Amino acid sequence: MPQTPLERIKINYENPTALLILEDGTIYEGIGFGAEAEHVGEICFNTSMTGYQEIMTDPSYAGQIINFTFPHIGNTGTNHIDIETKIPAALGMITRTPPTDSANYRAKSNLVNWLQINNIPGISMIDTRALTHKIRTEGAPNGVIAVNHDGVFDRAQLLQKAKSWAGLKGMDLAKDVSCEESEQWSQSLWDKVTDSYGSSNNDI
Repeated sequence: MPQTPLERIKINYENPTALLILEDGTIYEGIGFGAEAEHVGEICFNTSMTGYQEIMTDPSYAGQIINFTFPHIGNTGTNHIDIETKIPAALGMITRTPPTDSANYRAKSNLVNWLQINNIPGISMIDTRALTHKIRTEGAPNGVIAVNHDGVFDRAQLLQKAKSWAGLKGMDLAKDVSCEESEQWSQSLWDKVTDSYGSSNNDI
């Protein structure tokens, strides 16, 4: 029987299935989850205790790989309501521990599956607070996050990818995250009982 995504991340920690490589040559080894992919971007951090799905879909994080300091990422799962944009803006996720399965009545999917669907790689078993300290003292570095469940990586190629990336400075990301057409807002406030939004006649 094929392994589930959550079973696959519980492999032997001696065989890393994800790497985070910074432009200065620092290499973090960890357990991969989400999509098998390689993404290059700017490494930033977020200290929020809730709202990881909103954060990953926040347009302001376009071009960035997010390091979460809160240890319980994934426990509320994901749904189709708590998003900021239809297409996630962030390029990758860094966590202290592998995401757990969802334990919330509003969850429609677990975080790992959601990341796979949206082609976002994740790396766990990282000292996220130490990484945050590095970012705070040295600035946000460019880096590559790579996930391969077989543990096969070309580290030299990934390092070169991180070093050669031009960075966010000068990039016109607004055109990538903005809507091409205007949309009419017709929803009322969220209803806890139905976990949905009603219709509003107000013109906003």
